Amino acid sequence: MAKVSVCIPTYNRANLLPYAVNSVLNQTYNDFELIITDDGSKDNTAEVVSQWNDTRIRYIRHPENIGKSNNMRSGFDAATGEYFIKFDDDDGLTPDFLEKTIFILEQNPSIDFVGTDHWVIDINNQRDRKVTELNSQKWGRTQLSEGIVNNLLEIVFIHQSFQIGATLFRNQTLQEVGFMRPNIQNCEDNDLFVRLALAGKTGYYLPEKLMEYRFHAEQHGINRAIPYLTDKLSYLEQFNFELSKLESVRKSRLAETQLMLGLRMIEIGQTQKGRQMVWKQKSFSPLRAWTGLALSILPIEMRDFAFNLIRRLRS
Repeated sequence: MAKVSVCIPTYNRANLLPYAVNSVLNQTYNDFELIITDDGSKDNTAEVVSQWNDTRIRYIRHPENIGKSNNMRSGFDAATGEYFIKFDDDDGLTPDFLEKTIFILEQNPSIDFVGTDHWVIDINNQRDRKVTELNSQKWGRTQLSEGIVNNLLEIVFIHQSFQIGATLFRNQTLQEVGFMRPNIQNCEDNDLFVRLALAGKTGYYLPEKLMEYRFHAEQHGINRAIPYLTDKLSYLEQFNFELSKLESVRKSRLAETQLMLGLRMIEIGQTQKGRQMVWKQKSFSPLRAWTGLALSILPIEMRDFAFNLIRRLRS
Protein backbone atom coordinates (compact mmCIF):
# COMPACT_ATOMS: atom_id res chain seq x y z
CA MET A 1 0.00 0.00 0.00
CA ALA A 2 1.43 3.35 -1.07
CA LYS A 3 1.75 6.23 1.38
CA VAL A 4 0.03 8.73 -0.92
CA SER A 5 -2.57 8.41 -3.66
CA VAL A 6 -2.36 10.84 -6.56
CA CYS A 7 -5.45 11.05 -8.75
CA ILE A 8 -5.59 12.59 -12.24
CA PRO A 9 -9.13 12.63 -13.64
CA THR A 10 -9.07 13.01 -17.41
CA TYR A 11 -11.37 13.50 -20.37
CA ASN A 12 -10.25 13.91 -24.00
CA ARG A 13 -6.88 15.38 -23.03
CA ALA A 14 -4.56 12.80 -24.58
CA ASN A 15 -2.31 15.62 -25.79
CA LEU A 16 -1.86 17.17 -22.34
CA LEU A 17 -2.10 14.12 -20.06
CA PRO A 18 1.57 13.05 -20.48
CA TYR A 19 2.76 16.32 -18.93
CA ALA A 20 0.58 15.72 -15.87
CA VAL A 21 1.53 12.06 -15.50
CA ASN A 22 5.26 12.65 -15.93
CA SER A 23 5.15 15.37 -13.28
CA VAL A 24 4.06 12.67 -10.81
CA LEU A 25 6.53 10.05 -12.02
CA ASN A 26 9.34 12.60 -11.61
CA GLN A 27 8.60 13.28 -7.93
CA THR A 28 11.50 13.14 -5.48
CA TYR A 29 9.16 11.22 -3.15
CA ASN A 30 8.42 7.80 -4.61
CA ASP A 31 5.99 6.03 -2.26
CA PHE A 32 2.85 6.83 -4.25
CA GLU A 33 0.18 5.27 -6.42
CA LEU A 34 -1.07 7.20 -9.45
CA ILE A 35 -4.74 6.70 -10.29
CA ILE A 36 -5.84 7.94 -13.72
CA THR A 37 -9.63 8.04 -14.02
CA ASP A 38 -10.89 8.35 -17.60
CA ASP A 39 -14.38 9.80 -17.96
CA GLY A 40 -15.20 7.96 -21.20
CA SER A 41 -12.69 9.77 -23.43
CA LYS A 42 -13.33 9.57 -27.17
CA ASP A 43 -9.72 10.28 -28.13
CA ASN A 44 -6.66 8.01 -27.78
CA THR A 45 -6.26 8.46 -24.02
CA ALA A 46 -6.16 4.69 -23.40
CA GLU A 47 -3.35 4.30 -25.94
CA VAL A 48 -1.41 7.15 -24.34
CA VAL A 49 -1.71 5.63 -20.86
CA SER A 50 -0.49 2.26 -22.14
CA GLN A 51 2.93 3.78 -22.92
CA TRP A 52 3.88 3.85 -19.22
CA ASN A 53 5.17 0.58 -17.86
CA ASP A 54 5.01 1.53 -14.20
CA THR A 55 3.30 -0.64 -11.58
CA ARG A 56 2.41 2.44 -9.55
CA ILE A 57 -0.06 3.54 -12.24
CA ARG A 58 -3.68 2.38 -12.08
CA TYR A 59 -5.97 3.22 -15.00
CA ILE A 60 -9.73 3.33 -14.42
CA ARG A 61 -11.68 3.84 -17.63
CA HIS A 62 -15.41 4.53 -17.51
CA PRO A 63 -17.10 3.34 -20.72
CA GLU A 64 -19.43 6.35 -20.69
CA ASN A 65 -19.11 9.91 -19.43
CA ILE A 66 -20.25 10.02 -15.79
CA GLY A 67 -19.48 13.68 -15.10
CA LYS A 68 -16.54 15.56 -13.66
CA SER A 69 -17.19 15.22 -9.93
CA ASN A 70 -18.30 11.58 -10.25
CA ASN A 71 -15.10 10.79 -12.14
CA MET A 72 -13.08 12.44 -9.37
CA ARG A 73 -15.00 10.47 -6.75
CA SER A 74 -14.19 7.20 -8.52
CA GLY A 75 -10.48 7.97 -8.11
CA PHE A 76 -10.92 8.84 -4.46
CA ASP A 77 -12.91 5.65 -3.83
CA ALA A 78 -10.08 3.62 -5.36
CA ALA A 79 -7.34 5.36 -3.33
CA THR A 80 -5.51 3.33 -0.70
CA GLY A 81 -2.96 5.90 0.51
CA GLU A 82 -2.91 7.70 3.84
CA TYR A 83 -2.65 10.97 1.91
CA PHE A 84 -4.52 12.09 -1.20
CA ILE A 85 -4.22 14.72 -3.91
CA LYS A 86 -6.26 15.30 -7.04
CA PHE A 87 -5.12 17.59 -9.83
CA ASP A 88 -6.35 18.13 -13.37
CA ASP A 89 -5.06 16.46 -16.51
CA ASP A 90 -3.76 19.73 -17.96
CA ASP A 91 -1.74 20.73 -14.89
CA GLY A 92 1.38 19.41 -13.18
CA LEU A 93 3.26 19.10 -9.90
CA THR A 94 6.78 20.39 -9.35
CA PRO A 95 9.23 17.56 -8.52
CA ASP A 96 9.31 18.25 -4.76
CA PHE A 97 5.58 18.78 -4.18
CA LEU A 98 4.98 15.45 -2.44
CA GLU A 99 8.21 15.51 -0.45
CA LYS A 100 7.56 18.95 1.03
CA THR A 101 3.84 18.62 1.75
CA ILE A 102 4.09 15.09 3.19
CA PHE A 103 6.86 16.26 5.52
CA ILE A 104 4.49 18.83 7.07
CA LEU A 105 1.69 16.30 7.57
CA GLU A 106 4.08 13.73 9.02
CA GLN A 107 5.45 16.24 11.53
CA ASN A 108 2.04 17.66 12.51
CA PRO A 109 -0.70 15.05 13.11
CA SER A 110 -3.26 17.79 13.88
CA ILE A 111 -3.01 19.27 10.36
CA ASP A 112 -5.63 17.95 7.93
CA PHE A 113 -4.32 19.39 4.67
CA VAL A 114 -1.45 21.43 3.24
CA GLY A 115 -2.01 23.94 0.44
CA THR A 116 0.69 25.64 -1.62
CA ASP A 117 1.01 28.42 -4.15
CA HIS A 118 1.38 27.54 -7.82
CA TRP A 119 2.81 28.65 -11.15
CA VAL A 120 0.68 29.61 -14.13
CA ILE A 121 1.77 27.91 -17.35
CA ASP A 122 0.61 28.33 -20.94
CA ILE A 123 -0.34 25.76 -23.57
CA ASN A 124 3.38 25.27 -24.32
CA ASN A 125 4.22 24.42 -20.68
CA GLN A 126 6.00 27.75 -20.19
CA ARG A 127 5.77 29.49 -16.82
CA ASP A 128 4.50 33.06 -16.93
CA ARG A 129 6.01 34.86 -13.96
CA LYS A 130 3.99 38.05 -14.34
CA VAL A 131 0.65 36.25 -14.64
CA THR A 132 1.65 33.95 -11.79
CA GLU A 133 2.27 36.86 -9.43
CA LEU A 134 -0.96 38.58 -10.44
CA ASN A 135 -2.85 35.35 -9.91
CA SER A 136 -1.33 34.84 -6.46
CA GLN A 137 -2.27 38.41 -5.52
CA LYS A 138 -5.81 38.03 -6.88
CA TRP A 139 -6.53 35.02 -4.68
CA GLY A 140 -4.88 36.42 -1.56
CA ARG A 141 -1.97 34.01 -1.39
CA THR A 142 0.61 36.81 -1.24
CA GLN A 143 -1.02 37.90 2.04
CA LEU A 144 -0.76 34.46 3.65
CA SER A 145 2.22 33.55 5.77
CA GLU A 146 3.42 30.00 6.31
CA GLY A 147 1.64 28.01 8.95
CA ILE A 148 -1.77 26.97 10.21
CA VAL A 149 -4.53 29.19 8.84
CA ASN A 150 -6.59 30.41 11.80
CA ASN A 151 -9.42 32.12 9.88
CA LEU A 152 -9.81 29.21 7.48
CA LEU A 153 -13.46 29.75 6.51
CA GLU A 154 -12.80 33.35 5.52
CA ILE A 155 -9.68 32.37 3.57
CA VAL A 156 -11.35 29.57 1.59
CA PHE A 157 -14.71 31.26 1.03
CA ILE A 158 -14.02 34.99 0.66
CA HIS A 159 -10.48 34.89 -0.72
CA GLN A 160 -10.52 31.36 -2.18
CA SER A 161 -6.79 31.17 -1.56
CA PHE A 162 -6.49 27.37 -1.56
CA GLN A 163 -6.41 25.53 -4.89
CA ILE A 164 -7.40 21.89 -4.66
CA GLY A 165 -4.82 20.73 -7.22
CA ALA A 166 -2.09 22.32 -5.10
CA THR A 167 -3.24 20.74 -1.84
CA LEU A 168 -2.37 17.45 -0.16
CA PHE A 169 -5.04 16.01 2.17
CA ARG A 170 -5.24 13.29 4.74
CA ASN A 171 -7.46 10.63 3.20
CA GLN A 172 -9.39 10.21 6.47
CA THR A 173 -10.20 13.93 6.54
CA LEU A 174 -11.78 13.74 3.09
CA GLN A 175 -13.65 10.59 4.08
CA GLU A 176 -15.20 12.44 7.02
CA VAL A 177 -16.71 15.18 4.81
CA GLY A 178 -17.61 12.91 1.88
CA PHE A 179 -15.02 14.33 -0.54
CA MET A 180 -16.67 15.92 -3.63
CA ARG A 181 -20.42 16.30 -3.89
CA PRO A 182 -21.66 14.08 -6.74
CA ASN A 183 -23.11 15.32 -10.02
CA ILE A 184 -21.59 18.80 -10.15
CA GLN A 185 -19.21 19.98 -12.83
CA ASN A 186 -17.98 23.30 -11.41
CA CYS A 187 -17.18 24.91 -8.04
CA GLU A 188 -16.70 21.44 -6.56
CA ASP A 189 -13.32 22.59 -5.18
CA ASN A 190 -14.73 25.71 -3.49
CA ASP A 191 -17.53 23.62 -2.06
CA LEU A 192 -15.13 21.05 -0.60
CA PHE A 193 -12.92 23.64 1.10
CA VAL A 194 -15.91 25.41 2.66
CA ARG A 195 -17.26 22.12 4.01
CA LEU A 196 -13.82 21.28 5.43
CA ALA A 197 -13.66 24.65 7.20
CA LEU A 198 -17.21 24.30 8.57
CA ALA A 199 -16.28 20.83 9.86
CA GLY A 200 -13.47 22.39 11.91
CA LYS A 201 -10.60 20.92 9.89
CA THR A 202 -7.11 22.41 10.08
CA GLY A 203 -5.40 23.82 7.00
CA TYR A 204 -1.73 24.73 6.64
CA TYR A 205 -0.39 27.09 3.99
CA LEU A 206 3.06 26.58 2.46
CA PRO A 207 3.99 29.70 0.44
CA GLU A 208 6.00 27.91 -2.23
CA LYS A 209 5.04 27.42 -5.87
CA LEU A 210 4.88 23.63 -5.97
CA MET A 211 2.25 23.09 -8.68
CA GLU A 212 1.65 24.30 -12.24
CA TYR A 213 -1.80 25.46 -13.31
CA ARG A 214 -2.52 25.86 -17.01
CA PHE A 215 -4.40 28.77 -18.58
CA HIS A 216 -5.78 28.08 -22.07
CA ALA A 217 -8.65 28.91 -24.42
CA GLU A 218 -10.95 26.07 -23.27
CA GLN A 219 -11.53 27.92 -20.01
CA HIS A 220 -13.49 30.71 -21.69
CA GLY A 221 -16.62 31.11 -23.80
CA ILE A 222 -20.37 31.14 -23.24
CA ASN A 223 -20.72 27.36 -23.59
CA ARG A 224 -18.59 27.04 -20.44
CA ALA A 225 -20.02 30.12 -18.70
CA ILE A 226 -23.62 28.95 -18.38
CA PRO A 227 -22.88 25.53 -16.75
CA TYR A 228 -20.31 27.24 -14.52
CA LEU A 229 -22.73 29.93 -13.34
CA THR A 230 -25.48 27.33 -12.82
CA ASP A 231 -23.22 25.23 -10.58
CA LYS A 232 -21.92 28.33 -8.79
CA LEU A 233 -25.50 29.26 -7.98
CA SER A 234 -26.12 25.80 -6.52
CA TYR A 235 -22.89 26.00 -4.51
CA LEU A 236 -23.75 29.39 -3.00
CA GLU A 237 -27.35 28.45 -2.23
CA GLN A 238 -26.46 25.50 -0.01
CA PHE A 239 -24.73 27.56 2.69
CA ASN A 240 -26.03 30.00 5.29
CA PHE A 241 -23.22 31.40 7.38
CA GLU A 242 -23.55 32.52 11.00
CA LEU A 243 -20.95 35.26 10.65
CA SER A 244 -22.55 38.36 9.14
CA LYS A 245 -19.42 39.21 7.14
CA LEU A 246 -19.42 35.85 5.40
CA GLU A 247 -23.18 35.84 4.88
CA SER A 248 -23.06 39.33 3.35
CA VAL A 249 -20.41 38.18 0.87
CA ARG A 250 -22.41 35.04 0.07
CA LYS A 251 -25.59 37.03 -0.65
CA SER A 252 -23.69 39.52 -2.79
CA ARG A 253 -22.07 36.74 -4.83
CA LEU A 254 -25.42 35.00 -5.13
CA ALA A 255 -27.01 38.15 -6.57
CA GLU A 256 -24.12 38.70 -8.98
CA THR A 257 -24.21 35.08 -10.14
CA GLN A 258 -27.96 35.20 -10.75
CA LEU A 259 -27.57 38.43 -12.70
CA MET A 260 -24.73 37.10 -14.83
CA LEU A 261 -26.56 33.84 -15.52
CA GLY A 262 -29.65 35.79 -16.56
CA LEU A 263 -27.60 37.89 -18.97
CA ARG A 264 -26.03 34.78 -20.51
CA MET A 265 -29.47 33.22 -20.95
CA ILE A 266 -30.71 36.33 -22.74
CA GLU A 267 -27.64 36.17 -24.97
CA ILE A 268 -28.32 32.61 -26.13
CA GLY A 269 -32.05 33.11 -26.58
CA GLN A 270 -33.52 31.82 -23.31
CA THR A 271 -35.13 35.22 -23.12
CA GLN A 272 -38.00 34.89 -20.68
CA LYS A 273 -36.08 33.04 -17.99
CA GLY A 274 -33.10 35.34 -18.46
CA ARG A 275 -35.24 38.46 -18.09
CA GLN A 276 -36.75 37.15 -14.87
CA MET A 277 -33.35 36.51 -13.32
CA VAL A 278 -31.95 39.87 -14.42
CA TRP A 279 -35.02 41.75 -13.19
CA LYS A 280 -34.83 40.02 -9.82
CA GLN A 281 -31.22 41.13 -9.28
CA LYS A 282 -31.29 44.48 -11.09
CA SER A 283 -30.37 46.36 -7.89
CA PHE A 284 -26.99 44.59 -7.77
CA SER A 285 -25.82 46.33 -10.96
CA PRO A 286 -28.54 48.53 -12.51
CA LEU A 287 -26.41 49.44 -15.54
CA ARG A 288 -25.70 45.82 -16.45
CA ALA A 289 -29.27 44.78 -15.78
CA TRP A 290 -30.93 47.49 -17.85
CA THR A 291 -28.40 47.00 -20.65
CA GLY A 292 -29.20 43.29 -20.73
CA LEU A 293 -32.95 43.92 -20.67
CA ALA A 294 -32.57 46.39 -23.54
CA LEU A 295 -30.56 43.90 -25.58
CA SER A 296 -33.19 41.22 -24.93
CA ILE A 297 -35.54 42.94 -27.40
CA LEU A 298 -33.04 42.45 -30.23
CA PRO A 299 -33.51 39.55 -32.64
CA ILE A 300 -31.52 36.54 -31.38
CA GLU A 301 -29.20 36.62 -34.39
CA MET A 302 -28.05 40.13 -33.39
CA ARG A 303 -27.50 39.51 -29.68
CA ASP A 304 -24.16 37.74 -29.92
CA PHE A 305 -22.66 40.71 -31.76
CA ALA A 306 -24.21 43.21 -29.33
CA PHE A 307 -23.09 41.41 -26.15
CA ASN A 308 -19.56 40.92 -27.50
CA LEU A 309 -19.36 44.57 -28.49
CA ILE A 310 -20.30 45.65 -24.97
CA ARG A 311 -17.75 43.25 -23.48
CA ARG A 312 -15.03 44.73 -25.69
CA LEU A 313 -16.03 48.28 -24.74
CA ARG A 314 -15.96 47.41 -21.02
CA SER A 315 -12.51 45.81 -21.28
